Amino acid sequence: MHPDLKLIGNLFNLKHFMTTYIKMDISGMRKPYGNKQTLFLEKDIKLKDPIALFEEWFKLVKENPNTVEANAMCVSTANKNGIPSARYCLLKGYSKDGFIFFTHYTSRKGKELEENPYAALTFYWDQYNRSVRIEGCVEKLPFSYADEYFSKRPYRSQIGALCSDQSKPVESREILEKQAKELETKYQEGQVPRPPQWGGYIVKPTSFEFWQGQTDRIHDRIIFRKPNENEPDGKLSHQAADGWIYERLNP
Repeated sequence: MHPDLKLIGNLFNLKHFMTTYIKMDISGMRKPYGNKQTLFLEKDIKLKDPIALFEEWFKLVKENPNTVEANAMCVSTANKNGIPSARYCLLKGYSKDGFIFFTHYTSRKGKELEENPYAALTFYWDQYNRSVRIEGCVEKLPFSYADEYFSKRPYRSQIGALCSDQSKPVESREILEKQAKELETKYQEGQVPRPPQWGGYIVKPTSFEFWQGQTDRIHDRIIFRKPNENEPDGKLSHQAADGWIYERLNP
């Protein structure tokens, strides 16, 4: 085919695609992320420890009065066939051992974690143009952890957890509200029992990725992970603290 005809064909296909499949073109939406003063460089990481770096970033966000929920995170799971799903949950604790959240074990994420005990957590803090991705294996926590945390939840949150068979279909909101009122009549504050299938998970990290957005789209991405054989090599991968190595990724 003559090059000019091929170009015309490509342009026609692009126009057809744009008019057929894109009902609202938002390709021009773009937000400036900052200037070179926000560069995230390896030399600026005080401690080459992913938990320490996460804590530094999290503390900055948490103490900002404009932050709504610093601990909101997208929890991504997959079933035994590898089909993914994602939803937002609240981080309820973290340490070198891992990252903790609570939910119904009978929910969709609970069932998927039963089949495939791995998860990815993603934090995004837009006021700082920063994101942290954490991947790892997942384990259930002892119910004693769930009992302690559930007892500290607000009364209405306790009732909400007890009346919900999470992820299951329900006929209407009115039914849920009726169940909640019945439970409020049955249980006073301080007396609400933890739902038997409501508990905690701990995500034990195998990798951390720290992302700093840049206006020129040459974003900074630094990943901490466990080393493979013959790593670190001192060129692409470098020694970090506590058995981790780190490296810079292309944006």
